[in-house]
Amino acid sequence: MLWLYLFLVATLADITFILEGKNDWRFFSKPVILLGLTLYFYQITKPISTTLLAKAVLGALIFSWIGDILLMWPDLFAYGLGSFLLAHVCYIIGFKVAQKAPEKLGNINFIKLFLFNLPIYISAAIIFYLVNPNLGVLKIPVILYILVIVSMLSTARDRFGKCNPSSFWQVFIGACLFFISDGVIAISRFYESFPEAGILIMGTYAIGQLLIVMGIRSHIIQPL
Repeated sequence: MLWLYLFLVATLADITFILEGKNDWRFFSKPVILLGLTLYFYQITKPISTTLLAKAVLGALIFSWIGDILLMWPDLFAYGLGSFLLAHVCYIIGFKVAQKAPEKLGNINFIKLFLFNLPIYISAAIIFYLVNPNLGVLKIPVILYILVIVSMLSTARDRFGKCNPSSFWQVFIGACLFFISDGVIAISRFYESFPEAGILIMGTYAIGQLLIVMGIRSHIIQPL
């Protein structure tokens, strides 16, 4: 639990630094947030460390940690975006593994699936509509990133009924918060910045990552 406490303390410290405008201090607090959560996940999954589930989620946390560090420098935004894209790919793999065997392609009701995911698609489309005029050379990378994060959130939603309820809701709500965090980043950077952006970004991001980890932990403890 030591690593989980480290994650919580670092998150509170980082949010405090944002509120007080001490951005230079965030170079000490921000990298520790995901470091603590990553080490916590590594410790609790040691018995299954060789499984694809453990490797995928650990990979997602590591890429997220790298992305956190890169985004502290505005000039490295594209590299941070790429790191988080890889994190979402790892989460997609992890979410697929952390459920019952997927349905055969012929048994999937694509219309029903589309309607279930429609709110996700609409939210992503609205964000892209707002930021599109100011993307410049980042347009293609941002489009790719949106497609991947939408796939990540859709994969989390698709676990409904295919894992225990506790695992589903923790992972799904965590993925939603991660999506919101990235949406706020996009809007504040490419559409219109606002004072509360920093708190919203880090608050939703930290809670989202924690819920995803706890949801995967719940699946490991009590698979369906």
